[in-house]
Amino acid sequence: MRLTVIGTGYVGLVHAACMADMGHEVLGVDRDADRIAALSRGTVPFYEPGLHGLLNRNLKSGRLRFARSLADAARFARTHFVCVGTPQQADSHAADLRFVDGVMDELAAHLRDQQGWALVVGKSTVPVGTATRLADRLGRVAPLAEIAWNPEFLREGFAVHDTLRPERLVAGVVSPRADATLRDIYAPMVHAGTPFISTDPATAELVKLASNSFLATKISFINAMAELCDAMGADVVTLAEAVGQDPRIGHPFLQPGLGFGGSCLPKDIRALVARAEELGLGTSVGFLREVDEINMRQRLRTITLAEQLAGGSFADRNVAVLGAAFKPGSDDVRDSPALAVADGIRCQGARVRVHDPEAADRGRAVLPALQFTLDVPKTCEEADVVLHLTAWPEYGAIDPAELAAVVRRPVILDARHTLDAARWRSSGWRFRAFGRPSPDDPPDGAW
Repeated sequence: MRLTVIGTGYVGLVHAACMADMGHEVLGVDRDADRIAALSRGTVPFYEPGLHGLLNRNLKSGRLRFARSLADAARFARTHFVCVGTPQQADSHAADLRFVDGVMDELAAHLRDQQGWALVVGKSTVPVGTATRLADRLGRVAPLAEIAWNPEFLREGFAVHDTLRPERLVAGVVSPRADATLRDIYAPMVHAGTPFISTDPATAELVKLASNSFLATKISFINAMAELCDAMGADVVTLAEAVGQDPRIGHPFLQPGLGFGGSCLPKDIRALVARAEELGLGTSVGFLREVDEINMRQRLRTITLAEQLAGGSFADRNVAVLGAAFKPGSDDVRDSPALAVADGIRCQGARVRVHDPEAADRGRAVLPALQFTLDVPKTCEEADVVLHLTAWPEYGAIDPAELAAVVRRPVILDARHTLDAARWRSSGWRFRAFGRPSPDDPPDGAW
C-alpha cells in the first residue's frame, strides 16, 4: 500500500521507516529542506537505536523516499499519517495545535484537487475533540476525505521495536472503510496477535493521554514514598519491590529517582488537565496537578541534597553531572530533569561539568553555559560531588575505585537508583540515593 508520513521527527521518521520495512511504499514529508536532504542520504538527525540501519535499508530498496511538498503527498497516496509536534503552549498548559492545524489546512486543498476518497490519520497527541474539529474543517474543503486517529505509544530508545511489535493498536474511526484501511496497513501485526482496538476518534485521542497520565502518576507516587522513606529511615527500593509484587500494581514505572521528563509525559498530563478545565471537569483530574508538582519537586530536592553533599554550599565547588538526556537510549534533552538540575546548580555558583554518551551536542545547544566533556574521568576531575542523573548502562559499568582517584571528594548522589551502592561504598565513596538509608553518612558538619 502507498502511504505518506507528514512530519519526520521522532514519531514520524520511525513510523515511515517501519512502514516501509513492512513492505509499504512510503513518502516522508517535511518542510525542513536540510532534514529532507539528510534523510535522503541516509543520515538520521537524532539518536534512536536501530533506526539508522532501518532507514538505509528501505532507502536502498526504494520503498522509502522523502519530499517537502504536501502536493506531492496528495498525489502519491490516499492514506496520510500526520506526525507533527503538539508542544505545550508558551503561555499555558494547553497543547499548541498550530502545526496540526496547518498541515490539515494545506493538505485539504491538495486532497480536494485529487478528487477522491482519502484517509488522514492523526498520530500526533492531541486534546480530546481535536479529530472531530479537524474532520469538520477538512470536510468543508475536501468532502471526500475523512479523518481517523491512531495514537502512537513509542518509548524513545525502543521506538523501532515498539512500532514493529506494538503492545496494542488503537484506531479511532468513523467508517468501515477507514477501519479496513488501517487493518490492512497493520495486517502483519494483527496477524501476529497484536490487539487491534477499533473505537471512535475521541476515545482514541484520550487513550494516549490517559496512558501517559497513569504512568506519570506511578512515577510520582513512588517518589512521594521516597520522601516518606527519607523521613522515616525506610528503604524505597525494597518498598517498590514489595508493592510491585501485587499484579494489580506491577513493577514497571515504580522506579524512584529524579522523575520524568521528555517531550511526552509532562506536556501530556498538563494538556489533559487543561482540556478537562475547558470542559468544566478540572476537579476530576486535579490529582494530576499534584503528580506534576511532585515530579518538579524532585529536581529541587536533587539540587538541595547535592548542595548538602557538596558541604553546604556550591560556592567554589566542582560538580560532575553524569547524564544530560531525559532518559537512556536517547539524545533527547527536551524537558530533561538532568539538565534542569545541572543548570540550577550552575546558577547557584558551582562549576558544573556534564557528560552524556549521546546527548552532549544537543545539551550544549540548549544550555551553552554548561561545560560538556568527552569522557567521565574528565567530567569528574576535582569534583566535590558527582551526580548520577541519567541511567545510561555505561555509568553502571564505571569502576568507582578508579574514579575515586580523580575526584576531590568521593561523594556521589545516585538519583536513578541504578548504581551498586555496596560497590561504591567499598571503594571509599559516600553514597546517597533518595529514599534509602545511608549508613556511611557522617555526623552533620563532618563533611
